[in-house]
Amino acid sequence: MDTNLLTRPLAPSPSPLVVVDKVRQLYPKGSGENLLVLDGISLTLGNNEIVSLLGRSGCGKSSLLRIIAGLLPASEGQVSIAGRPVAGPAGDVAMVFQTFALFPWLTVQENVEIGLEAQGIAPAERHRRALAAIDLIGLDGYESAYPKELSGGMRQRVGLARALVVHPKLLLMDEPFSALDVLTAETLRTDLLDLWGEGRMPISSILLVTHNIEEAVLMSDRILVFSSNPGRLVAEIPVTLPQPRNRLDPTFRQLVDDIYALMTARPAGKAPGAFAGSGISMLLPHLSPNLLAGFLEAVAGDPYRGRADLPALAETLQMEIDDLFPIAETLQLLRFAELAEGDIKLTEAGRRFVDLDPDDRKRLFAQHLLAYVPLAGHIKRVLDERGAHRAPASRFRDELEDHMSEQFAEQTLRAAISWGRFAEAFAYDEATGVFSLDNPA
Repeated sequence: MDTNLLTRPLAPSPSPLVVVDKVRQLYPKGSGENLLVLDGISLTLGNNEIVSLLGRSGCGKSSLLRIIAGLLPASEGQVSIAGRPVAGPAGDVAMVFQTFALFPWLTVQENVEIGLEAQGIAPAERHRRALAAIDLIGLDGYESAYPKELSGGMRQRVGLARALVVHPKLLLMDEPFSALDVLTAETLRTDLLDLWGEGRMPISSILLVTHNIEEAVLMSDRILVFSSNPGRLVAEIPVTLPQPRNRLDPTFRQLVDDIYALMTARPAGKAPGAFAGSGISMLLPHLSPNLLAGFLEAVAGDPYRGRADLPALAETLQMEIDDLFPIAETLQLLRFAELAEGDIKLTEAGRRFVDLDPDDRKRLFAQHLLAYVPLAGHIKRVLDERGAHRAPASRFRDELEDHMSEQFAEQTLRAAISWGRFAEAFAYDEATGVFSLDNPA
């Protein structure tokens, strides 16, 4: 992998459309300590380019998009668009959301016109511009239809028309294709790129949030890769392939592979697994043991035989990075797999797990869980040390909330409960909220 290609900063545009300067975003936590979501984000967006923000859910991409749009004030730092600081909802910006965000009681045309109405545009001009936008995005003939009469792809086209009709300089797109089926999303992406390439959209640039690596490579002139917890800009990747791009092109595939390798690389000095925190405060994904076992079986079977290229595996299993990476990293944390250069390879323990019967799988999982997942080991030690071998979940939840938000603390505790139950390392009573050794292995 050419790491210089992936990480070297690009020269900024002489007159950038958007400048984000040292933006930080913090949210209050229940403990009173602020949760850092975005840390020191600086970037530029030039005219006539599509830039993707690529990262997992929770890395702050959508928060940054809302800061740029003026919908959310930054805790620190500054954003400017066309040389003017953003201090509130920006008139030069329009946004397309993941969930369509249409008014169900309004027709297609009325939904498209609503932004123009808010700007005080005269009815005749609103009508003319709305019809032109509807025609542009391929919904001519549906002007009087209501959202409930439209498919998901058609509703997202309405959202796109509503954004374009105000003639913004900057179009922000927050995972606009993720709620659509694969074929509909592909059609809409292709149509959008065709309109962009033909210069038919009344905008200067597009900033796209995505967690789909292929989508980012397919659409972007540059890809900005974010780490998580907190969100930091870790790589800026130029994409110089000519449009239209072919997913089967070896250069396209190599770039996808390189980005997978970059996003799965273990930071120096870090233990296996790429979760935030350390010790018992490590943030854990709530994944079922059956899902982990099924993933191990998929990698162990044909055609992978214990080692799989993550992009190929993602395509086979129809998984995006938000689904794939937490599973692969949890298996790495448990020492059932290793991640390197965009590949996943089963360890000897991982191969053995696949071959064992259900009871022996539980015993092996318990050994690795208590040895390599600090929170699970901590819970087991507390239960062992107490005479009644019982402890309330609130005792561990409070410890977690000293290091993470209530939501992440609950997610992490739920992961430990699920994995501990499967391993029969400890029991948990939902009714009383108490851990115990009532049913130990």
